[in-house]
Amino acid sequence: MSNVDCLEFLVGAEKELRDVLAASEVAPLLHAAVTAGAHRALVQSGREVLWQWPEDPVVATESPTCLMKALPLWLEGEAVGEVCVEADMTHPAHDALTRMLAAALNTAMNANLKRMLTTEIHTQVVNQSYEELLAANRDLTASEARYRELAEHLEVRVQERTAELEQTWARLLRQEKMAAVGTLAAGMAHEINNPLGFILSNLNTLQKYVGRFVDMLEFFNHRIGACLSADLQDAARNKWRDLRMDYLTEDVAELLPQCISGAQRVKQIIADLRGFAHIDVAETAPVKIAEALARTLAVMKAEIPADARIEQRLVNLPELKGNGALLCQAFMNLIRNAVQARPEGLELTIRGERCADEVCLAFRDNGPGVAADLRSRIFEPFFTTREVGQGIGLGLTVVHEAARAFSGRVEVHDAPGVGAEFVMYLKAGEGGDG
Repeated sequence: MSNVDCLEFLVGAEKELRDVLAASEVAPLLHAAVTAGAHRALVQSGREVLWQWPEDPVVATESPTCLMKALPLWLEGEAVGEVCVEADMTHPAHDALTRMLAAALNTAMNANLKRMLTTEIHTQVVNQSYEELLAANRDLTASEARYRELAEHLEVRVQERTAELEQTWARLLRQEKMAAVGTLAAGMAHEINNPLGFILSNLNTLQKYVGRFVDMLEFFNHRIGACLSADLQDAARNKWRDLRMDYLTEDVAELLPQCISGAQRVKQIIADLRGFAHIDVAETAPVKIAEALARTLAVMKAEIPADARIEQRLVNLPELKGNGALLCQAFMNLIRNAVQARPEGLELTIRGERCADEVCLAFRDNGPGVAADLRSRIFEPFFTTREVGQGIGLGLTVVHEAARAFSGRVEVHDAPGVGAEFVMYLKAGEGGDG
């Protein structure tokens, strides 16, 4: 038989009124009864008066017209005392007052009894649980050596599992971020491209119409004006001059092309964003490196300082097979890392060439470089040298994961002179000019 089967509830011993009621609970009720018109209110057990109000019985009013009413107090089905209320016989609520006082005291007793029983049961269970814990502790002590060995192996396993979870979490964050970019790009393309299409169409049409208006104005100004009287000709010339028509006809020829160019620029931004996120493109579709880099730089245009110099040296690069969005994300993180390392005066050189069956992509900046003791950790998830709130340590992790996704690797070196150089070695696919 188990210890639980042997559990004994040694609770519920007989209680008296003093056990389940306290003076602090009874006194306010008795005082309230006297305030309501009673001369005296008391609680007694047998012949013993336990509590009364007024507390001094000599003060209690004694009158032939007074009547003492009593009602029993019940505890677990047995009468353990009674409540008595003395009031004038003419008091209209004497009976009701006595019943209410008895009900309130019975309710308090039952509630207190339940709480006491609960406490006693809890104490009994805790004591028995403590004995069970002592027994379990003796068993654990007896097999301490075996569990210590198990703990040592478990610690190694926990470390391995933690590393796996960190990598999985980093991938999930990256996928969530790319999904958000894709959703944003798709929404922007849908919401902007439709109105942008008819804006461009209308601007082109308006440009034609305005050209015809200007031609007609100039025709009237030079041909029809000669047929008018001298007064009308002077008035027409003055009006032409007042309205600055010479300037307007020249300026309108520049304004509309600028508007059309701006609208086309917006259209190109949407196209770059869609290309960066690789919307509607299979993850195994061929990836052209030059196009991916160009789209990434276009998307990051607002982040790159105006004084930054970025030089691209891409020579006869083959296409890659893999997730183009992931590669663009890796490019973005490497460029952003260089911008953060050198916010002013950035010089970034991006080289790409084929080395045997690999593609070598190097991002070299003129920043402070990477300390030697940090190079073994910078690709770890959530490791960052930035201040709190300025980075979560996943940028270079994404670069590392992207290189692995393309069956390659990434390394960091000192750039000649000053700065850092991150080099991605990716497995080359078929084709050329990527």
